[in-house]
Amino acid sequence: MAPRSTPYYRSFPLAACNGNGPAQMTIGIVIIGRNEGARFQNCIRSLQGMSDRVVYVDSGSTDDSVSWAKDAGFQVETLPADRPFTAARARNAGYRRLVQKFPDTTFIQFMDGDCQLDAGWLKAGLDYLENHPGVAVTFGRRREQFPDATIYNAMCDLEWNTPIGERQECGGDCLVRRAAFDEAGGYRDDLIAGEEPEMCLRLRENGWRIWRLDAEMTLHDADLQRFSQWWKRSVRAGHAFAEVSWRHRNSPKRIWQRNVFRAVLWGGALPSVTVVAGMIHPAFLLLFLLYPLQLVRLMLRSFRAGRPAAIGFYELIGKFAEFQGVLKHYWNRFLMRNSKIIEYK
Repeated sequence: MAPRSTPYYRSFPLAACNGNGPAQMTIGIVIIGRNEGARFQNCIRSLQGMSDRVVYVDSGSTDDSVSWAKDAGFQVETLPADRPFTAARARNAGYRRLVQKFPDTTFIQFMDGDCQLDAGWLKAGLDYLENHPGVAVTFGRRREQFPDATIYNAMCDLEWNTPIGERQECGGDCLVRRAAFDEAGGYRDDLIAGEEPEMCLRLRENGWRIWRLDAEMTLHDADLQRFSQWWKRSVRAGHAFAEVSWRHRNSPKRIWQRNVFRAVLWGGALPSVTVVAGMIHPAFLLLFLLYPLQLVRLMLRSFRAGRPAAIGFYELIGKFAEFQGVLKHYWNRFLMRNSKIIEYK
């Protein structure tokens, strides 16, 4: 396992950028967090001199995150626990606080409290948005800080490495044009996951574009040490696939419907049908051979792409976790109750 650095922390006033930096632009930064500890301290240090318009939104942390943010000179918003915490709710609250305090803000950098902002990102992102008025959201390369520490961190790093150019969705770290954000109505507060792709879908339906730049953006610390953490994260992904695709089931863009189909097929339908059919005739149990065949296919695909072959294994068993998330969504719909946030840290 790769060593993890031990961060230090010192308070500092957040300085505005010099005349050549992005402070002269009306850009604000919204950070969300919950018990991120040393990761949030690293986040704070990375923002020194980036902007004098920073809002930190805390979702019930029991560490000193709120104090650290105040010491850094951030605007701080603490979410009340009168309804479920979600990342979408936190981002919307941070946005409202930002534009209330700084009404002329025209661009918003959203980021998670376990990330560090690259020193050159804001200039690269702002230059692109200013020169491309039809683009609502731009984002760059989000990297894992310790990709070699565990296979789970490595998979996260590969997940962040999306192709350059126009995309259909972004992640939690992104630079957003305020006019487009207002037009779309922001994030959906009640989504426990998948709120960024869901908002991107609504933006695209309004004619806006989403763009991935060939530029470094953030350094992320997933800190996934155990299989159980990865499993919960995969369950959360399955829940997001099901809920977002259901909400937009009539959209011609058909967001995440294939993801739900694959999760249901490999994680639920195929084993169930095989077992039931096997009770009729044992020959049907041969259908289980599809799993080792699929495993070989996925492992070879990973190997040929220069990735660890083991990733193919996790891709396959991840379908069972995703199916669990799909079931969780539809079971909650059947009971007419809200889903609770799925935390894996």
